[in-house]
Amino acid sequence: MKTTKIKAGIIISGLVLITLLSSVFINLYMISYAKKYIYKSIEDLPAKYTVIIPGSKVYSDNISHVARDRVDAAVNCFKQNKCQRFLISGDHGRKNYDEVNQFRKYIQNIYNIDGEIIFMDHAGFSTYETMYRAKEIFCVENAIVVSQNFHLARAVYIARKLGIDAVAYEAPELVNYSRNLHLSWEIREYLARVKNFFLVLFKVKPTYLGEKIPINGNAKDSWDMDK
Repeated sequence: MKTTKIKAGIIISGLVLITLLSSVFINLYMISYAKKYIYKSIEDLPAKYTVIIPGSKVYSDNISHVARDRVDAAVNCFKQNKCQRFLISGDHGRKNYDEVNQFRKYIQNIYNIDGEIIFMDHAGFSTYETMYRAKEIFCVENAIVVSQNFHLARAVYIARKLGIDAVAYEAPELVNYSRNLHLSWEIREYLARVKNFFLVLFKVKPTYLGEKIPINGNAKDSWDMDK
């Protein structure tokens, strides 16, 4: 009996070690793969047709600081002639929570950008679903992804593995986020990279697909409200 317990303990310890080493390898691989596609300087950033803005927390009458960093970076890309279309992708799965329209309103109200070039993906519930739907629903062939540094390796990896010629622009942080918040982002991202590695590997379908709304077509086809 004692020998059996020792063997079981060795097997369990071995499985834990393999799992840990695998997660480390996946993280290092994903970061290394994406590194050459991530830009901090907008001057060096190659031009693409679409800028993709992944969703982030919003409030009933405004967007969060994290969301604002992403949107401001995307608008800067547009002003510097690095893109021609916006694709806002976020969570609009509940009637009382709407990331995409809040992002759009911020872009239009603050920057007065024509809504004819702002596309909205209401079912971008995760980074993986955002990139999958960008390719399959919005027919995005090439794109700039804007987000905070911690998020970019995973976003670019997913996009490129799903067939989008994607680069990333690191959104300048206009607020001094706390060290604890950065740490929580990094921990969550470590786990998310592992999860998304397997989502990409098995080409898991997103929650929703639907009819195609080509990014070079009419943006209003993706809207659910006029204002």
